[in-house]
Amino acid sequence: MVRVLVAGILAMVIAIVAGPKFIEFLRRNEFGQHIREDGPQGHSAKQGTPTMGGLLIMVSMAIPFLIFSYRTIEALTVFAVTLGCAAIGFVDDWTKLTRRRSLGLAGRWKLALLALITALVALVVYDRGFATSVYMPLLDVDVSLSWAWYGLLFLMIAGAANGVNLTDGLDGLASGTVTISLFTYTAIGVVAWIVSKRLGLENVGQLDLAILGACLIGGSIGFLWYNAFPAQVFMGDTGSMGLGGALAAFAIMTKTEILLLLIGGVFLIEALSVIVQVVSYKRFGRRVFLMAPIHHHFEMKAWSEARIMVRFWIVALILCACAFVLYYRYQEHFVS
Repeated sequence: MVRVLVAGILAMVIAIVAGPKFIEFLRRNEFGQHIREDGPQGHSAKQGTPTMGGLLIMVSMAIPFLIFSYRTIEALTVFAVTLGCAAIGFVDDWTKLTRRRSLGLAGRWKLALLALITALVALVVYDRGFATSVYMPLLDVDVSLSWAWYGLLFLMIAGAANGVNLTDGLDGLASGTVTISLFTYTAIGVVAWIVSKRLGLENVGQLDLAILGACLIGGSIGFLWYNAFPAQVFMGDTGSMGLGGALAAFAIMTKTEILLLLIGGVFLIEALSVIVQVVSYKRFGRRVFLMAPIHHHFEMKAWSEARIMVRFWIVALILCACAFVLYYRYQEHFVS
């Protein structure tokens, strides 16, 4: 337990202390954000704000994790997925910067690379004998998916990575919401470890997941210190895809696939708003929202960034609290 707390604090301190120098490095090298021309007009003032701040999160997370973790296969898998998705985001950010436009890596290449990461995760869980079923807490039943479960892994990783990426459109919105989700998975890891000890199993892998979760929380809070409105730095796809991949990997390693719908509920809503907008416009020629993703809809209704951010954080807190209650109620099933 002490490792969890110390690892998280160290990650936060690293991010806060290294932040000013890192932001100055980005600014000096003109690694600035290119704003979409079709985005909200108020965002034009953000043009040139340093991006790729996700690198700060990844580095500040990695150092304490490598120091304090037990390097179990569960935690190392989540760690690898996080860095792998962050690497895809970094290529996307770098492409935008070098081409000096808001469009980066082609979508098909992103999906292909995410499929590769999923294949590596599938090899790990297959070797570890993970059940190819999804537990439904309220119904108290296991739904067997057989080989389709491995397809679900791709949907989770690609969906979470892109969902967080879509949410990263306002100062502090994605970083704050992800931090709430990570708190939930860290708590789940701690509870799973305590329950496993009570059952005489003492699953160190769950404690290791909690340590990694704390490191990601510390890095995200340290980044949020500089990302809160008005943002001095953006996380870019490097951070959003890395953190989204981490959430999906946590869900896979803790066998809480169904709870990801709640823990990542805000990101799901953001992604669905884009899907609904595109389908409605192409099929009926009408827009459901003033602008998608949905946080831009509220911007167009003259809500301030701070107002949108806080209300989305509140929604995330409610959804994550519901997920944790469900996990705690059926903890022995999840742990076993």
